[in-house]
Amino acid sequence: MNNRELFFSHQAQTSHFPIGLEITSAEGVYLYGKDGRKYIDLISGIAVSSLGHGNRRIASAIRAQTERHLHLMVYGEFIQEPQARLAGMLSESLPHTLSSCYFTNSGTEAVEGALKLSKRFTGRENIISFNNAYHGSTQGALSVCGNEELKNAYRPLLPGVCFLRFNNIEDLKKINGSTACVIVEVVQGESGVRAASPEFLAELRKQCTAHGALLIFDEIQTGFGRTGNCFAFEHYDVIPDILCLAKSMGAGMPIGAFIASSKIMDTLAHHPPLGHITTFGGHPLSCAAAAEHLSILKEEKIIDLVPGKEKLLAEHLAHPAVKEIRSKGLLVAVEFENEEINKKIISESLERGVLTDWFLFDQKSMRIAPPLTISREEIINACGIIRDAADAVVR
Repeated sequence: MNNRELFFSHQAQTSHFPIGLEITSAEGVYLYGKDGRKYIDLISGIAVSSLGHGNRRIASAIRAQTERHLHLMVYGEFIQEPQARLAGMLSESLPHTLSSCYFTNSGTEAVEGALKLSKRFTGRENIISFNNAYHGSTQGALSVCGNEELKNAYRPLLPGVCFLRFNNIEDLKKINGSTACVIVEVVQGESGVRAASPEFLAELRKQCTAHGALLIFDEIQTGFGRTGNCFAFEHYDVIPDILCLAKSMGAGMPIGAFIASSKIMDTLAHHPPLGHITTFGGHPLSCAAAAEHLSILKEEKIIDLVPGKEKLLAEHLAHPAVKEIRSKGLLVAVEFENEEINKKIISESLERGVLTDWFLFDQKSMRIAPPLTISREEIINACGIIRDAADAVVR
């Protein structure tokens, strides 16, 4: 059996309509198929490969760590240089109240840890999330997902979860003394790039503080420069109690984290001890890659160029078929008249060599989240292909 046959015969499928490209190599913003075709990657593995594919410094950091050691012990027992170094670098990059890092394997695990930590620290059970929120697909993370269609087949989920309207200040009055935490995306990704308003986040912070509820920011998709700041909350004068990170964190290697103050995080270490455990969380290879990623972002000033690239994308995506462009840095939603037109343009763009995608809760909008390293010329070229695809579909 060839790879395609093995994929469809023996690899569990997430849908009946996978993209199905067979990619043999990748470099920069390009993916290369088995047939030699080249594709411009405008989604970065869903906001993961922010430095592009095949970054040599990342590859070198991983190789160097493989020569030292791989997995040694479950997370938190041994002092391992890659973990300790990365924790220190993250702490230096964040406000002083976000100084204690717990490393996980993924974003959904970071959310699970943050929810557990909130319940443990506050002694409360109730959780607040928002309509059209997406925080992952394990049981706890799915419980705070704000889309009923996605989760109805998996009930019963966590009890005590209440959903409010995103960006609706009046709804925040429902936060009270029984609320353990409020989890929110600073920019809602799967609803089609909907950014929180400054007034909404300020009032959310105020209400959480007043009632002793912990505020969790899910920056799994927006962290590490995607929005034009290292972290999206830096666009606002609001600091969370817990920060969840993943996706681009490891520059292509699997890693996540939930970060809080030492005071809050310490509650996982007693009554009972080992209150949260992971075998592979903070794997040495992933931590080495993540530390190098953070160094590259700072040294090469990559994030400083994001606002200009955001503007260039908006200029060159303009087309009569486009109803709206919403963006926060290089996280972009291009809205068309309906889902059918959007998916036809996505398909036609792929046929012409540009990989885009749609959003879970906004299927009439095209997802664009290219590597932050994409050049101006590559942006102009890719946008031209999308416009040509839109022309073909509209005709």
